[in-house]
Amino acid sequence: MENKENKKGKKVAFVTLGCKVNQYESNAMAGKFKKDGYNICNINDNPNIIIVNTCTVTNVADRKSRQTLRKVKDENPKAIVVAVGCYVQVAKDKISKIDEVDLCLGNVEKKDIVNIVENYIEKNETDKFNQKILDVNKQKDFSEFGSTTFTEKTRATIKIQDGCNNFCTYCLIPYARGRVRSRNKDKIIEEVTKNAECGIKEIVITGIHISSYGIDFENNYKLIDLLEDLNKVNGIERIRLGSLEPSLVTLNFVKRLSRLDKICNHFHLSLQSGSDETLKRMNRKYSTDEFREVVRNLRTYFKDVNLTTDVIVGFPRETDEEFNTTYKFLKEINFYKMHIFKYSAREGTIAASMEGQIDGNVKEERSNKLINLSNENELKINKKLIGNVIEVLFEEKQNNYWTGHTTSYVVVKVNSKENLENKIVKVKIISANEEEVFGELI
Repeated sequence: MENKENKKGKKVAFVTLGCKVNQYESNAMAGKFKKDGYNICNINDNPNIIIVNTCTVTNVADRKSRQTLRKVKDENPKAIVVAVGCYVQVAKDKISKIDEVDLCLGNVEKKDIVNIVENYIEKNETDKFNQKILDVNKQKDFSEFGSTTFTEKTRATIKIQDGCNNFCTYCLIPYARGRVRSRNKDKIIEEVTKNAECGIKEIVITGIHISSYGIDFENNYKLIDLLEDLNKVNGIERIRLGSLEPSLVTLNFVKRLSRLDKICNHFHLSLQSGSDETLKRMNRKYSTDEFREVVRNLRTYFKDVNLTTDVIVGFPRETDEEFNTTYKFLKEINFYKMHIFKYSAREGTIAASMEGQIDGNVKEERSNKLINLSNENELKINKKLIGNVIEVLFEEKQNNYWTGHTTSYVVVKVNSKENLENKIVKVKIISANEEEVFGELI
C-alpha cells in the first residue's frame, strides 16, 4: 500500500451522474481519499485518478455513463479511470467492452474504494474486474461509509437507507441497489451532529426509497421517529426531505411532522401519473384519491407549503384519455414544480416488453404540454411572493448575485456585496420569473 508521503500531489477527480444518493456517496468516497492523503480536484485539473459514479435509471442514463467514461479518458489519457455504481452493477458485460475504463466497482464496493484502487495500482493490474462485484441483492446490511462531512455546498446530503422493494414495472433500481437496508440511527445522528459542528445549517434526507426507512428494523423505529431525533440536533436549522412515497404520508405522519420546527415546508411526492389505470400498469401502490388526501393533509398542517413531483409521460398503453386525466389531475393539485420524463423503455424491466409502446412524437407533445403547465405554476406561485419578506439560506455567488433557497425551495437571488455564504437572512421579494425570484436584503 502507498504511504501518505507517496500520495502527496496525487489528485482524484469525481464525475457524478444521477441522483442525490450518488452525490452523497461521491462525497463520502472523496472524503476517504482526502483522509488518506490524496487531493480532491476538478476534472479539468489533470487528475491522476478519475472516479465516474454511474447511473442506470434509464437507457439515456446508461448511454450518458458510457459517453462520460470515454470522454474523461480521452481528455485525461494518463489518468486511471474507475467506473463505479449502478450501471456497473447491472451491466458488467457491456461495460467490459469500454476500453477507456481501467477498473470497475459495483455499489457494495464503494465504501472500500481507496484500498481497491491502491491494490490495483500497486499490482499494476490489467483486469478491470480484478475486484469481484458482489451481488447487491444478497446484501442484508447498510453499507456504512462512516460520518461524511465532505461537501461542496452549504447544505449536506444525509443518506439514511439504500435499496427498494417496490419493483415498479419501469424501474431497474431494485436490481442495481438491492433490497431495503436502513442505516443505524446513531450513525445518522452522529453524522448530522458533525455536519452541524462544521457549520452546516441545512441537511437533506436522502436514500433510494426513504419512505421505507426502518421496515427492516425489529424495533418499529421508522422515518418519523428518526426525524424527531434529528430535529433535536443543535446547529441544524433546516431539515429537507427527499422524495416521499404517498403511502407513507398518513395523517398521523403529517401531524407529527408538523410539530417539528426544522422541517422545510417543501415536499417532493412521487406521483408518476394522474391516471389510476396507468398507475396500476406501473405497479405503483396508491390511487389518485389517496394522493389527493395526502395533499390535503400537507396543506392543512404546513403553511405556504410547496409540492413538487415526478411524472412519466408516454408510458406503454397510455391513451389520450389517460393522459388528459393526468393533465387535469396535475392542474388540480397545482404543484410548484414538476419534473417531466418521457418514458424510455429500460431493458430488463416488465414495461419494456409491454404492448402499446407510445410513438416518440406523441411523448414529445405530451411532455411539452406538462412542462408548460409546470412553468405556469412556478411563475404564478413565485409572483405571489412579491412584497413578502422571507428567510433565505444563501449558498453561492454568480455574476454579482447571491443565490439561495427558501424553506419552500424557491430560488432567491440578491445583488449584494456582502458575504452571504451559508447565512440565513431576511429578504424582501421585489420581482419574479418562472425559475426564480429576486429580492433585497432587509
